[in-house]
Amino acid sequence: MGATIITTEDLREFKMELLDDIKELIQKENGDHNKKWLKSNEVRELLGISPGTLQNLRVNGTLPYTKIGGVLYYEYHEIMEVLERNKIHNRI
Repeated sequence: MGATIITTEDLREFKMELLDDIKELIQKENGDHNKKWLKSNEVRELLGISPGTLQNLRVNGTLPYTKIGGVLYYEYHEIMEVLERNKIHNRI
């Protein structure tokens, strides 16, 4: 069996391919969450809630939103902040 020589350029190329693969996997895991703004149906799907529950979150000020031309938009990072703020830590 012959020896194979691996150069630093080979290692750099491998590293870049590996990083690209990891980024792709993370994006697939997160779905479309790299979008800054989500529409109501996307928020309902993300949170697993009904249209009425989403409306209640808007009305009571829990979830900030922007309305443009009759379409409601929500910032993804604000949704995540609301979830973090309301996280309950049970101590056993």
